[in-house]
Amino acid sequence: MTTSAPATTAELPIRGMSCAACAARIEQGLAALPGVRQASVNFAAERATVTYDPGTLDAERLVRRVGELGYEVPVTRLTLPVTGMSCASCVGRVERALGRVPGVLEASVNLASEQARVAFPAGRVELGELRRAVRAAGYDIPEVPTAAEPSADGEPASRAREIAGLRLKVAIGVVLSVPVLLGSLPLLPWVPVGWTNPWVQLVLTLPVQYWVGWPFHRGAWTALRHHTANMNTLVSLGTNAAFLYSGAVTLWPHPLMAAGGMTYYDTAAVLVTLIVLGRYLEARAKGKTSEAIRALVGLSPKRARVLRGDIEGDVAIEELVPGDLVRVRPGEKVPVDGVVIEGRSTVDESMLTGESLPVAKGPGDAVTGATLNRTGTFTFRAERVGRDTVLSRIIRLVEAAQGSKAPIQALADRVSAVFVPVVLALAAVTFGVWWLGGPAPALLFALSNAVAVLVIACPCAMGLATPTAIMVGTGKAAEHGILVKSAGALELLHRVRTMVLDKTGTLTRGRPEVTDVRPRAGVTAIDLLAVAAAVERGSEHPLAEAIVARAAADGAPASTAEGFEALPGHGVSARVDGRAVVLGHARLMAECGVPLDGLAGEA
Repeated sequence: MTTSAPATTAELPIRGMSCAACAARIEQGLAALPGVRQASVNFAAERATVTYDPGTLDAERLVRRVGELGYEVPVTRLTLPVTGMSCASCVGRVERALGRVPGVLEASVNLASEQARVAFPAGRVELGELRRAVRAAGYDIPEVPTAAEPSADGEPASRAREIAGLRLKVAIGVVLSVPVLLGSLPLLPWVPVGWTNPWVQLVLTLPVQYWVGWPFHRGAWTALRHHTANMNTLVSLGTNAAFLYSGAVTLWPHPLMAAGGMTYYDTAAVLVTLIVLGRYLEARAKGKTSEAIRALVGLSPKRARVLRGDIEGDVAIEELVPGDLVRVRPGEKVPVDGVVIEGRSTVDESMLTGESLPVAKGPGDAVTGATLNRTGTFTFRAERVGRDTVLSRIIRLVEAAQGSKAPIQALADRVSAVFVPVVLALAAVTFGVWWLGGPAPALLFALSNAVAVLVIACPCAMGLATPTAIMVGTGKAAEHGILVKSAGALELLHRVRTMVLDKTGTLTRGRPEVTDVRPRAGVTAIDLLAVAAAVERGSEHPLAEAIVARAAADGAPASTAEGFEALPGHGVSARVDGRAVVLGHARLMAECGVPLDGLAGEA
């Protein structure tokens, strides 16, 4: 009996796709590799998810295959110092350790310089994972690498550069296209005469066509070399036809204009500028959506206070391993998941559960990374670190949802796969019909109508809108604390008629607020708030913060409390203006002999 090797899943960021047809082409190309069990490419997320047999091929072969198809996988390359090596066998062990880290494409180690060069898809491998792998092999990577090119945060940086480049192209395209467009409208008497000159329009359109629009022409050429066509093909064909024909009319005006020819510089310039504007808006939408994931990553603290033996010291969170003892002080975030072994405190878990009130924690209780410690100091044993924490799993869930395909997208992908060839065929048929049966000059009418078919088909709205809507929708939901498991679940949401919520925390804002003040025995609401706020200013409890905030909002006069004392699990006490004041639950009032005057029933 034979068993197949466990499959490995790789996520590869991809650059150079222009439409859903590109995604389908990459998907088919990757699926055709021996050893690939499943391949899925999301155009909006610009990401390929490939499940493959590691015994048959490796991730580097997947990257090369994407390159062979005419696209690019942005790769981060790090140069890391490695200490503890003494011979060539050490080099082999370190290389194997780094190569086993999920996502690493290439690892090479130089014994003489004591450096390791590691390549991996941008943003897919953390430095802490590399460091842990090397340490597990018996060597070490110092906490701060001596050289890095570029940083592991390469994907957001790459996105920022892309947006900046597109913004510049849009600006230059607009500045040059507006005079060309206005110069093509001779009925406007206020247009400068120079703008109507064909040579001026040629000079203004040339940089728009071949600098602003260069990515379209490059993409079309790449598709042609691979015997395929995509949206770049349509844009490049349509705008080049308009520009080159206009250039011919400008160079040889007499024979062409006598036959009814005219320039179409405005068509080429405005079309290229508008499509680049669309790419810019699309890139911005993707960038803003990925901020939701970066915001989740930012919830986790960067360092932790670890007890190892008799030594207590700060270490980077990537250095934590299961079993480490970690101390958390009031006001600090819990770095990773674990179990309290010493001390008591209350922990604000609203980022995870939505519950407004902190949860009491003591020995034996579980704590979750990125939650906020409120009152006391405690020590806990780390149990899940790195990619195993609850927060890391939430981040992967959001990423998977953004990259997943909804059932309706399958229809969009099928249409997009045949969309470009059909449009090219329709343009060719249009040209032939007008050339053979159109009025004179038939060639000009044929060319004009064929170009119209090509340029009108350029946006490919369905193939772009479906995955982008899913990506933006799941990202926005994550910003508001709503996690969507998959695109399929999001698509089914429109059928929901009844929603059942299992706990109040899913409905709250994550922080308590004072909604009602019910005074008794002739005390006004403002006086009651003033006294309560004076006592609660000495407490860090969320209820105390809510009372102080309501007193400030209502303009209650500030008072000073003396002898403040916290009564764990009950409330607080102090003296305000010489009077003893206690705040807490009903049991505390009963223990202190405070009559409730019927408030118990009202509460």
